[in-house]
Amino acid sequence: MRIAVDSMGGDYAPREIVAGAVDAAAKLSQVSKVFLVGDSKAIERELKKFPYVSDKIEIRHAFEAIAMDEQPALAVRRKKDSSIGRAVDLVKENEADAVVSAGNTGAVVVAATLKLRTLEGVERPAIAAVMPTQVGVFVLIDAGANIDCGPKLLTQFAVMGSVYSRVIAGQTDPVVGLLSIGGEDSKGNEITKKTFKILSDSNLNFRGNVEGHDLFRGETDVVVCDGFVGNIVLKTSESIAHAIGHWMKQEFRKNPLRLLGAGLLRGALGTMKRRMDPEMYGGAPLLGVNGVCIITHGASSSRAIFHAIRVAGDSVHHQLNHLIVREIAVIGGN
Repeated sequence: MRIAVDSMGGDYAPREIVAGAVDAAAKLSQVSKVFLVGDSKAIERELKKFPYVSDKIEIRHAFEAIAMDEQPALAVRRKKDSSIGRAVDLVKENEADAVVSAGNTGAVVVAATLKLRTLEGVERPAIAAVMPTQVGVFVLIDAGANIDCGPKLLTQFAVMGSVYSRVIAGQTDPVVGLLSIGGEDSKGNEITKKTFKILSDSNLNFRGNVEGHDLFRGETDVVVCDGFVGNIVLKTSESIAHAIGHWMKQEFRKNPLRLLGAGLLRGALGTMKRRMDPEMYGGAPLLGVNGVCIITHGASSSRAIFHAIRVAGDSVHHQLNHLIVREIAVIGGN
């Protein structure tokens, strides 16, 4: 697989981006080429820090970079030679099979949608965020690409999320839930009520409405909502995880006995931290575009980039988009 990496996107670019790409090129056998797209001089300086760089690495120069605070659509239109745009172009021109970026999320969505277009039958792409539960993970879709969604869009999100859960997360028959304010089919607004009816009549493994307190129990593999709600859920969950970590450190440091207890619990606490670490899940795929696109957190470390490249390769290998097109054809026209 050939992966185009936006080397200038993210808070720690290009340092962490290049480091993660070098690690992936060395360790992931399924990856045959990694294109580092961006300021060639800056990328070359980072590559010199490594004693060995795989011949799988290739630099593609881009004069411009889109900042995290720029207006996405305007930036993509104005900056024709941005690292995000050029990385997506490599997929469009069939030089790469997938693109990975830790840059401006909106700009990645705009560039991928405009340049790659959507898959056959898909009206709009959606961001799928993988989140931990008590027993595994669930896919939250949409996590921020579409603010206003009707029943047809939500139904298509359910299909795409179900395919991703099956292919990448390994769920044999993913359980799909519709995020609402109550478990009964009578709860929710008019859009969720209509979507509930469509999903109930579909061939998906639909369990019905799920509430906020259901998300992390591990009983639902795919949670469907619009991007406005999904982005709030995602960022609130991240904030709570950070707050819990901060509170625990504060309490453990209050006296020596608690510090001793923390030492005895180090293994368990480390395991819990790893399960809550979003970097382990390989970023959030933009599902529904005609090419594999993985969006990672702006504060991504080299490890996050490594796992994003890993998931991008897995998505290409398992023909994720082919499966989405096939299943959208069955249900997506409702």
